[in-house]
Amino acid sequence: MKTIGVILIALGVFGLAWGGFTYTTREKVVDIGPIHATRDEKHMVPLPPFAGAVALIGGIVLLVVGTAKPAALRRFMRKHDPRCMVRI
Repeated sequence: MKTIGVILIALGVFGLAWGGFTYTTREKVVDIGPIHATRDEKHMVPLPPFAGAVALIGGIVLLVVGTAKPAALRRFMRKHDPRCMVRI
């Protein structure tokens, strides 16, 4: 879970900082015998700030939960809900 948390944090920071990414495609315009002409076209893929924030918060939650000790989680669950039988 720690690895996924770190990846989500990195993606969230990237999404909030840059707001998206671009990529380039190459398209043939003319292809007549030995004459070739191509055109490069740039495409923008926007990432909404909400998605970056959700990824960042989710990564932090996974990182915190992944570092918690299983015995501490069991004690916490038993303390707050005695019917809960958690086995980790």
